[in-house]
Amino acid sequence: MKKITFFLLVLFCSCNKEKIKETPKEASKEIPKEAPYFKQIKSNDVKMAEPVYGDWLFSRKEKGQTFEQYFLSKHIVPTKEANIIYIRPIGNFNALQKKQIQLTNEYLEIYFQLKTKTLEPISNDVVPNSARRMIAEGHEQLLAGYLLNDVLKEDKPLNRIALMGLSELDLYPKPEWNYVFGLASYRDKVGVSSIYRLQDGELTAENFNLCLSRLLKISSHEIGHMFGLHHCTNADCVMNGTNSMGETDRHSIRLCSVCQRKLNSCIPYDNKKRLTDLEKYFKKNDLTDGFDLMKKDIGVIQ
Repeated sequence: MKKITFFLLVLFCSCNKEKIKETPKEASKEIPKEAPYFKQIKSNDVKMAEPVYGDWLFSRKEKGQTFEQYFLSKHIVPTKEANIIYIRPIGNFNALQKKQIQLTNEYLEIYFQLKTKTLEPISNDVVPNSARRMIAEGHEQLLAGYLLNDVLKEDKPLNRIALMGLSELDLYPKPEWNYVFGLASYRDKVGVSSIYRLQDGELTAENFNLCLSRLLKISSHEIGHMFGLHHCTNADCVMNGTNSMGETDRHSIRLCSVCQRKLNSCIPYDNKKRLTDLEKYFKKNDLTDGFDLMKKDIGVIQ
């Protein structure tokens, strides 16, 4: 029986491999005081449920990452030369899938408060036969490592700070594994994810919002790693590790107060503007869970 992997967008293999080390120079930085905004929204943080068999933390004893550890760590920050997040579609997408990519672009621009652009799609033909296979279920898979190392790492659009490839086809990481949702190199600030298994077989008008929510969670989580955020063990948070689609669906789309503080120390945006922008986005796109969470945060800062 083949080993089935439930790794979600490498919230998993790569995260453990590329831990960011503190240097003596960075350790000398003065830790900023916690702003009132983060103290206020902390009241809306929800304690993580006790992990059960199959959950990410059931078999992994992660220590988490404090704000101080993050602040003193080595991680990228936006500069004039590197300040744009890019999405690179890979393959042929139908109208509903193109709409999801467009909405993901809009979301990431709000979430990170950085310019985000979707590049022209590239063909699946960039992947040679040696890096693709047909599986028993009757569909084709692409080798995630080939897309990451031979395609996306060489993709360097103007002012790129992070790049995420989105494949329409299923992905596999190595011959003995059934599939993987994606792969990422945080050192190179590139990742590739597949939308294939996020769509429950087929993307329709009926499951559109559920599938969009999954894509928003995974995209913001993975790019969050590119900015140096580790898995969150502080609260129910979009930066929680996840072992399955069901666990992803249970986790919040909201970034907890500690992780928001980390991200804001890296990207100095206006926290209230970001929050209201997110509320408007969730309302416009009928994403009720996200809207309710942002509305609740807005309620405690006013």
